[in-house]
Amino acid sequence: MKKTFSLLLLSFASLINAQAFKGKGDIKFDIAANIQNGGSGIRFSNDYGLGENISIGIVGSYLLSVSRDEMDNKPDFGDRVDVKARFNANLGNVFKIDEKVDIYPGLDLGLRNFGAHLGLRYFFTEGFGVVSEIGFPIAKYKPEATGFERLNNQFVFNIGASFNL
Repeated sequence: MKKTFSLLLLSFASLINAQAFKGKGDIKFDIAANIQNGGSGIRFSNDYGLGENISIGIVGSYLLSVSRDEMDNKPDFGDRVDVKARFNANLGNVFKIDEKVDIYPGLDLGLRNFGAHLGLRYFFTEGFGVVSEIGFPIAKYKPEATGFERLNNQFVFNIGASFNL
């Protein structure tokens, strides 16, 4: 039964026409699980297309599950939250891959660091798809961060849903 359902879902998804990035005026909203060393949480991002292959946006993340430190302390709200402005180069049409796929490298400037990210979106329909993204700091504001300051200053993996507004 599982194989039949998977085959039907794959067949249905391949018949749907969707476009991952349309260019100027295109708005994407993502909600994803944030997975990193010492914690996991939720991440929201919003990207707005400025041109055919350029978008800007904002990202907010909040760590829900965080390991306690050596002294058995829990992190404060400020240790769990991060907000970033971002710039993306949407390269799906540059590489001439399927319209449903968008590959986007980019840079972000946040409360804790200056970093880079690489993401991939795949749209099943005009308004719904999946997103996966990795991010890492290039320059940390506190290079010798200790304790909970390290939470939002490391390699991060995100996976979730994407909506084309």
